[in-house]
Amino acid sequence: MNQVWLAAVVAAAILALAACRREPPAVDDIARMRQDMVDFVARYPAEHRVDDSRVLDALRKVPRHEFVPERLRHLAYEDTPLDIGEGQTISQPYMVGFMSQAAEAKPGDKVLEVGTGSGYQAAILAELGAQVYTVEIVEPLARRARETLQRLGYAGVQVRAGDGYKGWPEQAPFDAVIVTCAPERIPQPLVDQLQEGGRLVIPLGPESSRQELLVARKSGQGLRETARMPVRFVPMTGTAQKPEL
Repeated sequence: MNQVWLAAVVAAAILALAACRREPPAVDDIARMRQDMVDFVARYPAEHRVDDSRVLDALRKVPRHEFVPERLRHLAYEDTPLDIGEGQTISQPYMVGFMSQAAEAKPGDKVLEVGTGSGYQAAILAELGAQVYTVEIVEPLARRARETLQRLGYAGVQVRAGDGYKGWPEQAPFDAVIVTCAPERIPQPLVDQLQEGGRLVIPLGPESSRQELLVARKSGQGLRETARMPVRFVPMTGTAQKPEL
């Protein structure tokens, strides 16, 4: 068992032990809990560590408890994914940080996110100064994420309800694309909408089997791909699941 998977097992155990608590965190505790979360994320093994200070600062600033259902807010700062309804989850803070770091988002970059979920990843990217365009195929989640982001002051994040496989062609090209759901192969429209030198961060593989998180960079010769770690994401739905693709 590698260290990343061990950390996931530990997080699952924390989730199970904490499930008996139902009260939301006290306001005075939230800053401490968020700092503890960031400290935990920063202690991952060196080859998988989130060590970009900008990303860690973004994790420290964004109120993750605002992006999870009220019944789970007492777990918001544990390093674990959480159910957000509609069969979807919010990714563990570590994975959000790692993917944000891999995307190398800089102030002014245009970043496409596929799989808005509750909007947490989009908020982290916005804290990094990116112009964020995020697509969510589940319309109620897209609506809820838009409302949450606007309420928290991330009004510049553009949220669209639609099939993320197709990207957001009207806003292309993008400096980076982050995909938070797993297709079995890289969607060509996302590659087409990535500018030369742009970064693609995407989990690949069927839900029932091994998935890998890939980080790729686009050049004139195509994509240069690097597999970074085994992961487990919900599947990409819609066009990605059509058998003729």
